[in-house]
Amino acid sequence: MADNSQPVIVFDLGGVLIDWNPRYVYRRLFADESAMETFLSEVTTNEWNARQDAGRRWEDGVARLIEQHPDKADLIRAYWERWEEMLGGAIEGTVAILARLKAAGYELHALTNWSAQTFPIARERYDFLDWFETITVSGEEKVIKPDARIFEILLDRIGHKAGDCVFIDDAVRNVTAAAELGFDTIRFESPQQLDVDLAKLGVNTG
Repeated sequence: MADNSQPVIVFDLGGVLIDWNPRYVYRRLFADESAMETFLSEVTTNEWNARQDAGRRWEDGVARLIEQHPDKADLIRAYWERWEEMLGGAIEGTVAILARLKAAGYELHALTNWSAQTFPIARERYDFLDWFETITVSGEEKVIKPDARIFEILLDRIGHKAGDCVFIDDAVRNVTAAAELGFDTIRFESPQQLDVDLAKLGVNTG
């Protein structure tokens, strides 16, 4: 447990610590960039992907989408079958900040919108995920950010009030939701900006 004078630090994962992007797969499957973007925005949409993050099984999500777009069945299946190739790697600058926070004795937790089926792949790949005391995964809880319920699940799990915590996320809607619940918040844009904003909140990253 961290010193009571220190805030608890809660990290989002995708886009903050881990680079994930379906384009890493679909650029290999489309010759035309604009056609790829149309597919991602109109077929395998963010809303569709979020249903898996909220607990729907990938097999069910893929099957339903193929029913709607049978001519794109192979491309839709690739989203699930080649999901691991969408992981681009760790965002090393943020991992370095996380390491310094850990060394300084801060209590660290993660709150992520992630499918319960695919999160184990990331868990195995990225050793720094073991630095967190807890990781709350939306797909396991069946509720996604920015729903207040997942923040409440996190707070119950870690035994803190929102006001004890600094929440870091790259999505404006998630940062806004956390702020409304009483968290101190940082909207992540880059590791350099994160370092500056943590210092403004009195968090010493070394």
